[in-house]
Amino acid sequence: MNPSGKLPFTWFASLEQSGAHALDTYPGIWRTDDSKIIDEEYKEGIYVGYRWTDKNKVRPTFAFGHGLSYTTFAITDVRADKTEMAADGSITFTATVKNTGTLEGKEVVQLYVSDLKASVDRPVKELRAFAKVSLLPGEEKEVALTIDKQALSFYDEVSGQWVAEPGYFEALIGNASDNIAKKQKFKLQ
Repeated sequence: MNPSGKLPFTWFASLEQSGAHALDTYPGIWRTDDSKIIDEEYKEGIYVGYRWTDKNKVRPTFAFGHGLSYTTFAITDVRADKTEMAADGSITFTATVKNTGTLEGKEVVQLYVSDLKASVDRPVKELRAFAKVSLLPGEEKEVALTIDKQALSFYDEVSGQWVAEPGYFEALIGNASDNIAKKQKFKLQ
C-alpha cells in the first residue's frame, strides 16, 4: 500500500509564520469579569493558510497540498483548450502525469488560478480544481481540469453578489501550493 494523501492545511515552521500570531491576535483577550471567556479578533481576512504564505512570502515546513509517496511523479505537457474564455463558457487545462518511480501510486493534480489585475484585494492564487490519478510504475495518463466563470469570481461586498471581472488570469498547475509545474495565461471576455 502506497500512501497518497495530501495535506488540507499549511504546516508552518513556527507559530510566528501563521497569520494569527503574526498579527498578534492569538490567543485573544481575556474578559475582565469571571466568565473565563477569551475574545478573539479575526484579522487574517481572506489570507489563511497558503494564501497567507503566498502573500507574505513565507516558506512553511509543509505547504497546502503537500504529500509523501513511495514513488515519484512528473507533471508535464500542460495545455489549455483555448486562450480566451467567454463569460458563459469554460476552459479545460490538460496535463500529462507520469509515475516516474518503481511502485504504483496516486497523485493529485491541483489547479490554482491567479487574477492578474483585480479591482479588489485577492490572494496570489486560489485552488479551483483538482483530480486524483492512480498510476502503475512508468504509466502516464492525461488529467483534465475544467473551470468556468465561478472559479474566477469573488464576492463583491458592495453589490452583494459574486463577480468575475473580464481580464487576464493565470492557471497554475502542480501537486502542492508551493510546487507549481506549469503556468498558463488566459483571458476572460
